[in-house]
Amino acid sequence: MPSHDRYGSDVLASDWRAPKRGRAVEIAADVGLVVEQVTTDWCGEIVKVERDLGTVTLEDRHQRRRTFPLGPGFLLEGRPVILVAPLTQVAPKAPTRTASGSVAVAGVQARIARASRIFVEGRHDAELVEKVWGDDLRIEGVVVEYLEGVDDLSEHLRDFGPGPDRRVGVLVDHLVAGSKESRIADAVRRSPVGKHVLIVGHPFIDIWAAVKPQRLGFAAWPTVPRTIEWKKGVCQQLGWPHRDQADIARAWKHILGGVRGFGDLDPALLGRVEELIDFVTGD
Repeated sequence: MPSHDRYGSDVLASDWRAPKRGRAVEIAADVGLVVEQVTTDWCGEIVKVERDLGTVTLEDRHQRRRTFPLGPGFLLEGRPVILVAPLTQVAPKAPTRTASGSVAVAGVQARIARASRIFVEGRHDAELVEKVWGDDLRIEGVVVEYLEGVDDLSEHLRDFGPGPDRRVGVLVDHLVAGSKESRIADAVRRSPVGKHVLIVGHPFIDIWAAVKPQRLGFAAWPTVPRTIEWKKGVCQQLGWPHRDQADIARAWKHILGGVRGFGDLDPALLGRVEELIDFVTGD
């Protein structure tokens, strides 16, 4: 006679730790997919994925948009999913022009570095110059160095020792009348090495703003109060992650990734960099 289990089946015979909706699985965050963000109950269609920022933008039925970090915390048709950036495959093409607009020359080796240099204020400035003018600079043998700020420019110049065959071009952020940067530049021009140094600048508070905002999908760079650090304020107003320096670095990677060439930069920067290259490569 079969016995009756009055207490039911053994709970340990199955995976009692499994969530009611099942384990989350990774899926590509393809545009057009409708998902729900579990902590906010925000439900919407995926309209944008920023791989560099690690974010996904959802648009709800009222055309309102909200940005979330990629990863866990989403539901697809009621089941938990982990959103990952979709794979992109682009067939490489041989460029006919460099990013600066010059004719691309295949098979030309980089010239041995000149004694002359171009100084820029920070790492982001150097990376942008490299992205757009790197091919031209290598052919000309010009090295770009960043200073981590312009405050110590006089000391850097004293250590470098500019001269007739050791010219220095300097690109300065926010070089406007009455600024600290303009006072430093004037002092260098009046110094004994001033005739071997060319200091030019752009009006932007930061090199980020030299990138045309339309290339990144918005009409204008946000206006940030002076009480807030500019880069962090920009990220905050654009809905980008901005908690720490790693978020700021990812934001810059995203901005730089949007730059294809000189056409994506404001003319106020283009002319200044070309002027510096001409100065340090001229006879």
